[in-house]
Amino acid sequence: MSDLSRCSLNTATVKHATLTEAVEAAASAGMGAVGLWRHQVQESGAGTARKIVEDAGLRVSSLCRGGFLTATSAEGIREAVADNERALIEAAEVGTSELVFVVGGLPGSAPEAPPSPGTDRDLVATRRRVADRLADLAPVAEKHGVRIVLEPLHPMFAADRAVVSTLGQALDLAAPFDARTVGVVVDTYHVWWDPALEAAIQRAGREGRIAGYQVCDWNLPFAPAALNSRGHVGDGYIDFATVSRWVAEAGYTGDVETEIFNEEIWAAPPAETAATVGARFAQHVLPHL
Repeated sequence: MSDLSRCSLNTATVKHATLTEAVEAAASAGMGAVGLWRHQVQESGAGTARKIVEDAGLRVSSLCRGGFLTATSAEGIREAVADNERALIEAAEVGTSELVFVVGGLPGSAPEAPPSPGTDRDLVATRRRVADRLADLAPVAEKHGVRIVLEPLHPMFAADRAVVSTLGQALDLAAPFDARTVGVVVDTYHVWWDPALEAAIQRAGREGRIAGYQVCDWNLPFAPAALNSRGHVGDGYIDFATVSRWVAEAGYTGDVETEIFNEEIWAAPPAETAATVGARFAQHVLPHL
């Protein structure tokens, strides 16, 4: 039987399961961890969520998500900082040191929608505000022993979800801060295409900033919502052997989360999905770690 102790089920992969159902599915599949989302933690309370995970013999690999740091108004900035301060506390309370940040899109954008009147198209200034907000939040992260984990998203999401598109950009944003305070996650879905990926992963390893490795595949054709076009590892176009080897050679020894957004996979029984996640991890990822 394959060692799945580093395999983590991100609960987004079984979106319609309760927290208890998701944890039970991961434990039954032999995994060592789960990645949680804030709405689940808030529904049950951080203490209860932590107990559910620990009672199943698992650990929390990360909490999703903080971020959305691109507001321009004073009120919007205050709200973003306050929400992320709460997220950092929730991460500590639920038992993880890693809080994943999706930094946010252009101000005035909405997911998969045309620009609204007044949308701010200044991409350079928007990225500068992300850096400013990280400076606001880094002391809070350090205080609670939680690392801000920057997640670059594929460029097709730059308008509405994340103005940080490459691992190199994320590392540049992290550079002013201690690696224990601001790190990065390598998500294959978002970075597999990048011709500079190997060098960026090497840099992340040298700097001690790899805080997570997330896997899922790039499936075609796209679903009606591009965000929900992720697939099980091995069903699409990503070279998991190479990327996993690069991550391992960079010194990463932590959990490997499978995070899939896919309507068909969400409709499957959670235990079935977890079993597939474990099998694909063992076949396509584990041998190269």
